[in-house]
Amino acid sequence: MTETQTLRVMPREMRLMSERIWSLTDLPKGFALMITDVVMYSQALGLGGFPLFEARLPALMPANPHRLKLMSDTGEALALDAGGQHAWITLPSVLDLAELALAQQDSARITVTDVTDPEELAVASALGARRGLKMELAGNVLTATRIPAADPVLAQVLQDGCTIEAAQWWRIYELAQTALTPDSVVSRRHAGVNIVTEDGQIIGRTDNDDDTDPNFINSIGLKTQEATQ
Repeated sequence: MTETQTLRVMPREMRLMSERIWSLTDLPKGFALMITDVVMYSQALGLGGFPLFEARLPALMPANPHRLKLMSDTGEALALDAGGQHAWITLPSVLDLAELALAQQDSARITVTDVTDPEELAVASALGARRGLKMELAGNVLTATRIPAADPVLAQVLQDGCTIEAAQWWRIYELAQTALTPDSVVSRRHAGVNIVTEDGQIIGRTDNDDDTDPNFINSIGLKTQEATQ
């Protein structure tokens, strides 16, 4: 019997791969950054994690948070229609609604309907803790109360990482690489808003309102030119 190889993956790598893959979807870039951590927390909590991310990616590509609708709000009880979106897409709204409700009373219940993989709503327990929210999931209903802010899940992951099947992780890695500009002679001369042409000219910003040093960029271009002559 062949033993399954596993890797211990740390938060930096999990966040980096997640961010790149989310950037491939139709999600607004700002929203994609808001949910960069959801897959890592899902993995750490023993939920779907990266295997689910890979499996659901085709359905997540057209993800649209604008389809979420608040159907009712009686203060303590709220109903959120996810519009068929994945549970991960609902989490920023769920946590925001919980905080708003708890500003007025001691507890709140948020029922999430028409949601894909509702068990992943449990990720709210980890993400909420760092905002001082205790989020308990029963079915598709989250109950929110206030607790001292902390992030024990992240603290554990920062120390131990997450164990992920090696083959699974390398598939995630290869998928994330597709979000990057292919390596080429031009891409190697291009950084940020500047590009160095073959003859050493700089195209792009010329203002100096930040720490950009165009002389340094130009010196690289000249060395590249000399090396190719």
